[in-house]
Amino acid sequence: MRILVLNHEFPPIGGGGGRAAEHICKTLAGRGYEIEVLTSHLKGLTREERRDGYHITRVPCLRTQPFKASFLSMGLYVLAGLWASSRFIRASHPDLIHVHFAVPAGPLAWMLSKLHRIPYVLTAHLGDVPGGTPEKTGGWFRFVFPFTRPIWRDADAVVAVSEFTRGLALKHYRTEIKVIPNGVDLETRSPESIRVNPLPRIVFAGRFMAQKAPVQIVRILGGLSDLPWECVMIGDGPLMDDVKKEISSRGLEGRFHLTGWIDPQQVLDWFEKSDILFMPSLSEGLPVVGVQALSRGLAIIASKIGGFLDLIDHGRNGYMVEVGNTDQFVSHLRELLLDREKLLAFRKSSLEKSANFDINRVADEYEKVFAKAAMMAK
Repeated sequence: MRILVLNHEFPPIGGGGGRAAEHICKTLAGRGYEIEVLTSHLKGLTREERRDGYHITRVPCLRTQPFKASFLSMGLYVLAGLWASSRFIRASHPDLIHVHFAVPAGPLAWMLSKLHRIPYVLTAHLGDVPGGTPEKTGGWFRFVFPFTRPIWRDADAVVAVSEFTRGLALKHYRTEIKVIPNGVDLETRSPESIRVNPLPRIVFAGRFMAQKAPVQIVRILGGLSDLPWECVMIGDGPLMDDVKKEISSRGLEGRFHLTGWIDPQQVLDWFEKSDILFMPSLSEGLPVVGVQALSRGLAIIASKIGGFLDLIDHGRNGYMVEVGNTDQFVSHLRELLLDREKLLAFRKSSLEKSANFDINRVADEYEKVFAKAAMMAK
């Protein structure tokens, strides 16, 4: 099967939605699928690239940052993508379009489907569902929401990455939605191989934006300065300076390591060397970093929101805390930092739970969806 994948964010650009798409592409390419990815260009990247058995084309759209897409760059991605995709479709005749994010790639998939009579499957992440990340998209969703209804309605199949995302989408769109979680490659690893670091390492990974509450991480860990720990914060964004100022004001420079924006493999390398994933986010779909943390056997302490409900068995492999409850975050972190046996047990439980998110299982589900969509379109 030949598939055109549309996503305005694809590694090394973007966050979890891009990495989720990358994992699917790699796995399906390994199964013999012919895959063309159309994504955004960023200065320093090649316009075309072949990776892991599939081809990537990056279209110019004036994107200037890997961690943030402006409204202008998203609009230009659709316009440039219409020409580039049409050229590819005429040359290669794909059987299916797989589009990630109803906004902004959804309109492009909808237009291509109408122009070339090709079915499309929409995968919805939390950020492109109204109300999913109101602090980030609430303003412009007031204007674009009416235009998104045909995108969901005319899709040959719709997938959501978590039950939370599906439930939120069903409040706005009348369509059948199947849940397929984000998946990752699972390395063969025995629970017996897991060890807690002599100096426990806490890790955060994400965009330094209000949605991820990176400044709050520093404030919460400041309440645990009497205990031994170190924290690695992976990512970048507009709140980086605020994070640095908070660390300095609390005299915690020796406790924190800020990596900046690094590639996905480097993220996994840090996860391999860490003990606890700490994500006090305000909103999440099914965070890829959470799935990756499971696969590396990390305990998870996170806000009780979105996809974390699918990743954490409260009291078994981590803890879920109501958004913004600083005292509870401090309490649960203190408990695991003081009780190394419990931390070790939580880490082993995470590794066991990761089997539910094996990318091969995820790819199996997508194959069924793609086959049905292609068949119904004939």
